[in-house]
Amino acid sequence: MKSYAVFLRGINVGGINIKMADLKTALAAHGFEGVTTLLASGNVVVASSLGAAAVKTDVEACLREAFGYDAWVVVLTAARVAALIEACPYPAEDKTTHTYVTLSSDTAVLDELFEAGSRLDGTQQQRLGPEAMAWLAPAGGTLDSPFSKLSAKARYKSTTTTRNLRTMIKVRDAAASLENG
Repeated sequence: MKSYAVFLRGINVGGINIKMADLKTALAAHGFEGVTTLLASGNVVVASSLGAAAVKTDVEACLREAFGYDAWVVVLTAARVAALIEACPYPAEDKTTHTYVTLSSDTAVLDELFEAGSRLDGTQQQRLGPEAMAWLAPAGGTLDSPFSKLSAKARYKSTTTTRNLRTMIKVRDAAASLENG
């Protein structure tokens, strides 16, 4: 069994409301083990003998069946989440900025998003790997930041999702705990 972090896109915003207890029940009924939800923004840790691509396919199918919406997720191993956090050059705690990590299931789409972000004035961003990039937003101004507006475009909806670095750390810790028994 391998431990995976599953990042759901677009739940509990825009009319797609899923209770974490219901999400946990649905995934467990679908055969995932050790299902743990974190926060109410679509962060889940599961154990599975499947590979990451199969976990992604199965979770999306489960969500579509159980909750009736077009579900998209990004799935990473526990080790990969830890490596991305380690690679992030920005602080998890800062009074003036917030650090975000945008994750993608499609490297080409993330390449495009990163390139477009590099053309925005004042945007600080760093590629962390083929599936992730980190970026900074001013405290209290995340949704108004140029990169946030760019990454919210419909074009990126099915392949990307963004988390605060503090949330990523919580997911890393939960995934490591599941993996270590």
